[in-house]
Amino acid sequence: MTGGDGERARSFGSAAGRYGEYRPSYPDGLVDVLEETSGVAISGARVADVGAGTGIATGLLYGRGARVVGVEPGAGMAAEFRRRHPHVPLVRADGNRLPFASGSLDLLTYAQSWHWTDPARSGPEALRVLRPGGALAVWSNDPDVAVEWIAGQQARIEERFGPGWYVNEHPRSQDGLEFTTRLLRWSRRIPVDVHLAKLGTHSLFLIGRPGTDEFLAEERERLLRLFPEGSVPEHYVVDLRVARVGQPKRPWT
Repeated sequence: MTGGDGERARSFGSAAGRYGEYRPSYPDGLVDVLEETSGVAISGARVADVGAGTGIATGLLYGRGARVVGVEPGAGMAAEFRRRHPHVPLVRADGNRLPFASGSLDLLTYAQSWHWTDPARSGPEALRVLRPGGALAVWSNDPDVAVEWIAGQQARIEERFGPGWYVNEHPRSQDGLEFTTRLLRWSRRIPVDVHLAKLGTHSLFLIGRPGTDEFLAEERERLLRLFPEGSVPEHYVVDLRVARVGQPKRPWT
């Protein structure tokens, strides 16, 4: 992860194995929509996946034939990435200072990681390393709060721990980066305990906030009453934002 709230950004390293095990992947159609929106054919494309973590998105791109390199600053996450994706190159760096030549990439991606950067630095870096006609793509799996039980859970977390617990700020258009947004809804059904383990990989729970263990225990009882068969249907909205790169109207300052 890359910057942002330092304590929360650093918290993932100690839970890299759990992160890789319990965090969801992305719907099958995401790469197709990414190709359509970016104008970049993924197979053979030169791609850097920044804030790669354990390599969930990197592996998806690699599986579609991209010449992808993971970019990850954290030691714990990098070690888990290498364990899971031994054939994919990885560099230790972050989005605020990318170790790539100017104009060398077709596509730059951030999955669940743009919010850990300083956009005043990562934006110009994206423009520098992408070729004309390349694209910056930023996406995230957001809980679908249109689903009643998910909205209720989000409300309980905010009531207990305050607003802003779910750190996932989406990128805003800037000079030279005008984003187009596409939303993809999808779902998966998993055991209650797996859902709670996934919840426990979010930074709020990793930094040892008082009361988090009690909250997860209470949530388990609540969910088992709501879903007595023992599994929950998790619903997500993938928020995909893509900016195609041309010539900036004026230099960055």
